[in-house]
Amino acid sequence: MKTRQLVSSGSPLEPEIGFSRAVRVGSHLAVAGTAPIGADGRAAHPGDVYAQTRLCLEIAARAIEEAGGDLSQVVRTRIMLTDIERWREAARAHGELFGSIRPACTFVQVGRFIDPEWLVEIEADCVVASQPENDAAR
Repeated sequence: MKTRQLVSSGSPLEPEIGFSRAVRVGSHLAVAGTAPIGADGRAAHPGDVYAQTRLCLEIAARAIEEAGGDLSQVVRTRIMLTDIERWREAARAHGELFGSIRPACTFVQVGRFIDPEWLVEIEADCVVASQPENDAAR
């Protein structure tokens, strides 16, 4: 049986909703919709799509690394925006981290997020080389 590794980002919504920032089973690693939540638990960078996107990507990258992966193993990203007209702002941040990795990527517009100050959420999927031997389901 493959080990199930759960990664938390410390978001106050994780226990309330019952989800993990990332889940790894074997070589598959999925990162949940990652919102621009600052260290204080509130929306960071109100009104700034680029800065919110960078923060979402940084939070996702930390979760990927905690699960034993790295950004080079990301095979798909999904960028969800409340205003698709601002996609280039999010794309600039995405390109800064993934310009040479070039995962499959989709931009979509959504009606809104849980917090109306969130302008973007990001999901990512990775294929990681091997499951760490000593990881136990957390």
